[in-house]
Amino acid sequence: MKSLLRACAVPALSIALLSSAALTAAPSVAFAEADPAFAATTLSLSAYGEARADPDMATITLGVENTGPTAADAMQANAAQMNRVVAALKKAGLEPRDLQTSNLSLNPQYVYEQNQPPKLTGYQASNQVTVTVRDLGRLGAVVDAVVAAGATNVSNISFGLSNPVSAENTARIAAVKALQDKASLYANATGYRISRLVNLSEGGGTSIEPPRPKVFAMAARADAATPVETGQVKVRVDITGLFEMSH
Repeated sequence: MKSLLRACAVPALSIALLSSAALTAAPSVAFAEADPAFAATTLSLSAYGEARADPDMATITLGVENTGPTAADAMQANAAQMNRVVAALKKAGLEPRDLQTSNLSLNPQYVYEQNQPPKLTGYQASNQVTVTVRDLGRLGAVVDAVVAAGATNVSNISFGLSNPVSAENTARIAAVKALQDKASLYANATGYRISRLVNLSEGGGTSIEPPRPKVFAMAARADAATPVETGQVKVRVDITGLFEMSH
């Protein structure tokens, strides 16, 4: 009787272990069936498209620097000179919305001699304004006018588009074409074909790369206009796509 009980106990234990293993494996099987990565072969790719366009606006930084024996003297001289520059900009037809102060500073000036403490010689005041010019044909004349009014610094010119949507859409179409071509290449190389586009996403935003002007210098003669080469701006759009492939 004891031997019969022992013989029956072993299969019962085996059945219990099998049941436990089956219960443990069940979630893994369900997860594999639910995860699309196990149900299909996918291909994730990135591509970009570019478009070029003629700029229709420019931004430029104009500045005035003055020195004086005291801080008040430097600031007063700077304010008077900058007021003349701003007046020249407005006379040239620029609207208040296109003028923005971008830097204002006052710094002490020292002379340094060996084995001597620094000696204060005065103060330097600086005022810079960023200007948006919406008529590029007048850009050189605007620069000449502000220099004649007292601007001592002209820098940081960049060109752009007042409405970049058309150029961005052209870049988007080029990006999609590049993405499709790349997907077809990978599919053919691996013996697959593209079944469908599962997901398509655009990057964090489009980027506009302004051209670098070939010439931007003060005219040497009073009757010569400052020459400016506008070139073209480059608009870029980045996208990412997920494709499903099949044999």
